[in-house]
Amino acid sequence: MNEKTLYKSVAELSRMIRAKQISPVELTSAYLKRAQALDPQLFAVVTFTEELAIAQAKQAEREVMKGKFRSPLHGIPWGVKDLFATAGIPTQWGSPVYRNQIFDYDATIVRKLHDAGAVLIGKLASGELASGARWFRGTTRCPWDSLRSSSGSSAGPGAATAAGMVGFSIGTETLGSIMSPSGVNGVVGLRPTYGRVSRHGAMVLSWTMDKVGPMCRSVEDCALVFDVIAGSDPLDPTAVDALFRFSPQVSIKGRKIGVLRDEFNFASDAEVAVAFRNALEKLESLGLILEDVQLDNYAYQDIARYTINIEAASVFESLWKTDNIDMMINKQRAVDWSAARMLPAVDYLKMQRLRTEISDYASALFKKYSALVAPTLSAPAGLVEVVEIPTANPLGSLTGGSFAFGNIVGVPAVSVPCGFTSTNLPLGLQFIGPAFDESGMLRLAHAYEQANNWYERHPRL
Repeated sequence: MNEKTLYKSVAELSRMIRAKQISPVELTSAYLKRAQALDPQLFAVVTFTEELAIAQAKQAEREVMKGKFRSPLHGIPWGVKDLFATAGIPTQWGSPVYRNQIFDYDATIVRKLHDAGAVLIGKLASGELASGARWFRGTTRCPWDSLRSSSGSSAGPGAATAAGMVGFSIGTETLGSIMSPSGVNGVVGLRPTYGRVSRHGAMVLSWTMDKVGPMCRSVEDCALVFDVIAGSDPLDPTAVDALFRFSPQVSIKGRKIGVLRDEFNFASDAEVAVAFRNALEKLESLGLILEDVQLDNYAYQDIARYTINIEAASVFESLWKTDNIDMMINKQRAVDWSAARMLPAVDYLKMQRLRTEISDYASALFKKYSALVAPTLSAPAGLVEVVEIPTANPLGSLTGGSFAFGNIVGVPAVSVPCGFTSTNLPLGLQFIGPAFDESGMLRLAHAYEQANNWYERHPRL
């Protein structure tokens, strides 16, 4: 099977499977072969689930041959970030501390995708305990330039999807971990509204900020995957049902979009700035009304960072109290958790009250604007030796307040490719919208995507 077929969208592969032009077993074998060949240079896969994948592919093939078609994902190979429980298969959270950890159940999202007929071919790399791109076998690399990082912490899903190693993948985000690797790898990432997708069976980093979403090669694919994974779950009391209907044919003309101009101005490289300027011009040509807007002056990044550290310090208290914490790759995490434990409870409560105030501000903002638009990151993928240097806020130099704003409020966002540098590194544009308006953000991203051909480019590997 040629590389071109493996880079086809989920929607295209699904049509081919339904028409019996390609078999799930053939497709799964081809993705496994490519992933196994490329992984030594990308460090994107933690565990190949080859035996399970072939069994699932054979079952999918039998069902398709009988005319039973479970969903558009039936027979499509996929990968999941290695934070999600998979029965009998290691789930290691990117850390030496949890090497060979095995659960006896599947996370809800793994079960939902199995029920939809998708074929799990591997557990994909997560930065240690959902932070950064570095894990116990190395730093996951960007397939566009293997000297550069795939960003974090859904680095494995970003790299594997961009490299054509899987049909689609699942990542998580607490503070940029879907958006950032989607941007640097040139794929489409959807960060859903907080509570739209069950987190049962996923490692907890911040119980008030963690979110689960798809990472795909097209906007339509994100919509197809999201439609399967979204919804309430009796095993996760935060997961809720809400209407979702992706309607790309609905016109976006006349919608008012708030441009986070300060974040566009962060681009210090001239050619990157030109790419972002061209992206805004393209949006205007689609009939959108662009208006500069500046987020109110809240300490978004501080609130997000301290919330995550305090909640993570609570989650990993048993680790913090043992010598095993010395096994961690990122020693700064232990320092952060120690500092977080010193903060008075009243300060944490004040931050949460501020989050409520910011949520009210966001609701008012999205009554005026259909969405906000900003660069996903203000620069392309960074060199591995640079991004591996521990920092308190590794994204701080690349973003404004939009990552923190969107995540502490819990609203959806979509990152879509918006151009390339002269060295062939992808750039991303993000649309941020009101709670539960995933369909609206995907519609905007789809219109922009189809007005360009960035999504047709793939790394040379």
